[in-house]
Amino acid sequence: MKLQRLPITMSRGFHSHAHLPRGPQGISEAKLGCEEFLVKLLDRRWTLVSPDTKIQQIMLPPERIKDEDGPLKDKSWFNMPNPLLGDQITDNSGPDSSFYVVRDDLLHPLVNGNKARKLDAVLPLLEDHSVTDVVTCGGCQSAHAAAVAVSCAERGLRSHLLLRGEQPDILTGYNLISTMYGNVKYVPRSVYANREETLKTHASSVAGKNGCVLSLTDILEAPLTKQSISSSHPISTSMDDWRSLGNFSRKVVVMNEGAGDSIALLGVIRLVHYLSQSHLLGKEKAMKFVVDAGTGTTAVGLGLGAIYFGLPWKITAVMLADTLDNYRERERRLISDFKRHFRFDLDHALREIDRGVVNWVERYHPRKFGNVIKGEIEVCQEIARQTGILVDPVYTLAAWELASLLSEKEARGDAEVVMLHTGGTLGMFGLAQRPDKNQGKYRPDQHIK
Repeated sequence: MKLQRLPITMSRGFHSHAHLPRGPQGISEAKLGCEEFLVKLLDRRWTLVSPDTKIQQIMLPPERIKDEDGPLKDKSWFNMPNPLLGDQITDNSGPDSSFYVVRDDLLHPLVNGNKARKLDAVLPLLEDHSVTDVVTCGGCQSAHAAAVAVSCAERGLRSHLLLRGEQPDILTGYNLISTMYGNVKYVPRSVYANREETLKTHASSVAGKNGCVLSLTDILEAPLTKQSISSSHPISTSMDDWRSLGNFSRKVVVMNEGAGDSIALLGVIRLVHYLSQSHLLGKEKAMKFVVDAGTGTTAVGLGLGAIYFGLPWKITAVMLADTLDNYRERERRLISDFKRHFRFDLDHALREIDRGVVNWVERYHPRKFGNVIKGEIEVCQEIARQTGILVDPVYTLAAWELASLLSEKEARGDAEVVMLHTGGTLGMFGLAQRPDKNQGKYRPDQHIK
């Protein structure tokens, strides 16, 4: 992740929450159109120097598409690393099916693309408010925990990671990266079940007697109240006090699991704004976006960005870690929080918002989260050998599966299929920690449903 270090005090645009309109009318008070207001909102400090990302095109020969056993059985792919974009994007009227891949997996060697996007607006906000420590949580092989650890270390912040379960005998993948860059504590599953309380308790211990604890929501909903900070030190009641390094020896922020906070949506919306430029995907062509969904935050950010900028894009997310009802509830909460935190009046788009901004779907072969079905490792191998793109069987293979299916259906349709490749490379190494119960060995290709 390329880091942008600019002066904290900037006079142009919205660089902190304090610059946003605070009246109940939000956008109407600012007298800005939807797109203009959002562009203004995106004019802030970012972690990524640029929102740029590579776009490649995957071709699927028609004679290898139709099969009965699954969407990827006996398929072949061809990668066009420099496809025609902008006005030169061709209608899918040719003999071959294809889909585009947004290569966010290349943003950082250790941080997944979706994590880099979600942290894009978060980290400068923490710096603006003189945060010293970040506490978050995740599974043993949490890509989010690793991303927070690496990104905080790169910006001089301390990270404290609560990982579910026991310490593995062999440290690999995201778990290894988390221990290298952050302060890791393994939490019993029974304790981890109460994440919110566990995070607060650990954050208080990190803050100590002279520190204070906040959540990202507390920062976004300033001015603060005495009840919103946990500290044994006399409590501050204004954001000016929170910014001042003199008041607290340590300033600890609690970040939700998966960075599922409203401010994380800004980095994804920034990506939408970038991709919608006329020389890339443009604003006129219908697009069917596909993304794998853990918390679903990235998918919601894509959906909101598409609506705000008036794009004919449909966002489909493959549910991997929860139920449909829970994903829809999380979508509603994120949208509600976004409206509240950024004073963004969405009345002009209520009908679209009420219908939801994401089409949530099951993966082709549903299974308990984390399970790998026989043959999926081999499919990942074939994709890597034929295209140079590495997908993992837990997350990004699900998006690749759906993109392949949709590209067949849209071969002579009006829409282009676009997969957002969120990363997952280190997840392949994490599979080595899973034991083969029959032989007592670590075999990444032996995990049958």
